[in-house]
Amino acid sequence: MGIHTIAVIGAGNGGCAAAADLTLRGYEARLYSRSERTLAPVLKRGGIELVEAGKKDFARPALVTNRLDEAVAGAELIMISTPAVAHEELVVGLGPLLRDGQIIFLNPGHTGGALHVAALLRRFDTKVKICETVTLTYICRSIGPAAVEIYRRTTNLFCAAFPGKFTSDVVREIGAIYPAVVAAKNVLETGLANINAIIHPVGMVGNVGRIGADFCFYSEGITPAIANVIDSVDRERLEVVKKLGLPARSFVEIFFQAGLTTESAFSSGSVYEAIRESAPNRTIKAPKTMDHRYLHEDVGYGLVPIAEIGRWVGVDTPVIDSLITLSSEMNRIDYRRGGLTLEKMGLAGVKAENLPTLLHEGF
Repeated sequence: MGIHTIAVIGAGNGGCAAAADLTLRGYEARLYSRSERTLAPVLKRGGIELVEAGKKDFARPALVTNRLDEAVAGAELIMISTPAVAHEELVVGLGPLLRDGQIIFLNPGHTGGALHVAALLRRFDTKVKICETVTLTYICRSIGPAAVEIYRRTTNLFCAAFPGKFTSDVVREIGAIYPAVVAAKNVLETGLANINAIIHPVGMVGNVGRIGADFCFYSEGITPAIANVIDSVDRERLEVVKKLGLPARSFVEIFFQAGLTTESAFSSGSVYEAIRESAPNRTIKAPKTMDHRYLHEDVGYGLVPIAEIGRWVGVDTPVIDSLITLSSEMNRIDYRRGGLTLEKMGLAGVKAENLPTLLHEGF
């Protein structure tokens, strides 16, 4: 029969885009946010305006609620599109509500997201499948109250399950909804290809004096010098990837495969050219404050787990470590302590040589 009822958890840009798109494509989409204030515009308008390629549509999701039990009851797929910093509180609340056979789909999983969720769910007696994509299925932004624009649908979207033995089954089911998904080897291949963690912290730290001004984050904020630092972060990430025996795809390659830049930029191999030629990202504005998910999420739940895994397998990450330190000092937040550690991913005490078995078979 396939998946029909989908609970979309999170009513930000990605969640609203998903709820609207899925509704318009005939799925029973339920939109959840714990915040009544976040849902208020959707409830007031009676739905979500969706703009894509100049065309406007209006979607009326089957349910808009701030009750988690209502959202997930009977849903075959639970799509989580919240910042990674919200995963722990959300999953602890979700655990008692889950029923055997449901699929938890982290859209996206960020870095280590599926492992984190699986570790949290170990306390609950339920048999669910957990999967994640490497990035969000939509490049989108809010354009007004209960209105979202999709700039592009992500292509060649790597997806993996935890345990990995379920990946082929899950990719088949998710692929019926999002045909662009492609099976990855495991959730570390997806997690370590987190392009937001590669680009956002460098862009924020490098533009700290401009944050608050009106400028385009990617097309104006990523200068050649800042692109050089992004390239250095990527080299360190790739060393971790290689040490784990995973496919080593550069930032430029991932960016191109996702449909975010041109073939000529990909051929150049230049981070700067890849970002400069990114039409979907060209007009996206920079955050107005350093108190933003580009640091809270992409450092704490992006760079921190990369550095943690790097130390675990014997790879030095000096540039990534510097960015974690600078971000922590700028925001007066200890991202190393509060971020996604080996312990939170359920990997503390696991021997590196046992990792492939754990990723395939589960905890």
